[in-house]
Amino acid sequence: MVATKTPVVNKLSLCILLFINIIATNAAYEPTWESLDSRPLPSWYDEAKLGIFIHWGVFAVPSFLSEWFWYEWQGANDTDCINFMKANYPPGFTYADFAKQYTTEFYSPSQWASIFNASGARYVVLTSKHHEGFTNWPSKYSFNWNSMDNGPHRDLVGELATAIQQNTDLHFGLYHSLFEWFHPLYLQDKANNWTTNNFVKDKTMPELYEIVQKYNPEVVWSDGDWEAPDSYWDSKNFLTWLYNESPVKDTVVTNDRWGNGDMCHHGGYLTCSDKYNPGVLQKRKFENAMTLDDASWGYRRDMKFTDVLTMDELLKTFIETVSCGGNLLMNIGPTKEGTIAPIFQERLLQMGDWLKVNGEAIYSTKPWTYQNDTITPGVWYTSAKGQQYVYATVLNWPSGETLQLGAPSVSEYTVVSLLGYTGSIEWRAGTTHGIEIILPSLTVNTQPSKYAKVFKFTNLGN
Repeated sequence: MVATKTPVVNKLSLCILLFINIIATNAAYEPTWESLDSRPLPSWYDEAKLGIFIHWGVFAVPSFLSEWFWYEWQGANDTDCINFMKANYPPGFTYADFAKQYTTEFYSPSQWASIFNASGARYVVLTSKHHEGFTNWPSKYSFNWNSMDNGPHRDLVGELATAIQQNTDLHFGLYHSLFEWFHPLYLQDKANNWTTNNFVKDKTMPELYEIVQKYNPEVVWSDGDWEAPDSYWDSKNFLTWLYNESPVKDTVVTNDRWGNGDMCHHGGYLTCSDKYNPGVLQKRKFENAMTLDDASWGYRRDMKFTDVLTMDELLKTFIETVSCGGNLLMNIGPTKEGTIAPIFQERLLQMGDWLKVNGEAIYSTKPWTYQNDTITPGVWYTSAKGQQYVYATVLNWPSGETLQLGAPSVSEYTVVSLLGYTGSIEWRAGTTHGIEIILPSLTVNTQPSKYAKVFKFTNLGN
């Protein structure tokens, strides 16, 4: 027998294939938090800074108290809810009867997409299913309790996904509640102390796989996890599939609500609580999910003007959040007809106008050495291009002629400008440290924006 030699090119090919296989093996995530938490957060998310949250469901029909109406009425036996139902609905009226009034006749996904795009947000997160269990898409796992079989007779998720993904540069995401207040399978698993998970296997997890495969969301915003451990929810196996095999495996981001005890510890980014605004720099990326109506996430017919955050209040929350390394997820609640309340539209468009002038200090920025100023309250910092540029966002314009800042160290080459203002800005070094900015005389016609204003520093000292 004559010995043969493997051609050099074949050996090289085998080495390349082996190397690729090693890389692929190393890149595969395993169903452990150690492995899942090691996944780098896709860069688009940190760069985005602002998202729009949309709480929408059957709860928009009673639109009383909050999106927790059903639970408050028949779970907590809230007196106000009971009296509301007695005063306005006939005896025997059930929560399921509200579904046929969830009409959405004025729902225009293209109009919504246009408003969201104009807000300056970079991503949108729509409720696919809240704790009531009604799915805003024709789910195979929610017979007759979905938006195609009942109520709107439309695929609410799919229509907005198409409008966002085809007509804007926004990233589309979906909120999904793991649990349902009154689902019999869930209540049985709960009674069994989570030793069974029939609800997970037959209902909630199949839904999650379904919406990911059908709508390609780049945010999967989980909720309703807190009563049971992630071992019950099978969360880690879902995330392993999401990161390794799903159609959005390279771009998807997730939050931290995957089981009792996971929030603020595990997941793609941290939420830690609703309306989480720590005020100090965080070690991990976080998101401040908050709502324009300070009393509810869902639409309320009895919402008052004073319940809605002012633009000054909204910008304060936004700027503080970004300065400390977070994103803001700003929530609105549409009506049962599918409209967005004019006051919500106004806030979104005001935010967009502000960002047109000052977005340079927000998008793709990083936290600076200081998050807020050392001597003047209401001044928050961000930086860009390796701290080549530093931005000071001033929430309250000073009444005097100068602005004293203690955090920036100046040099002879320091340049100060005011975003959106064409004139030059004069300054002098502080008496002992920092900088003293000579404020320009601004009029209604020359001020760059009505609300918070941003100073940009170039060539600061060390």
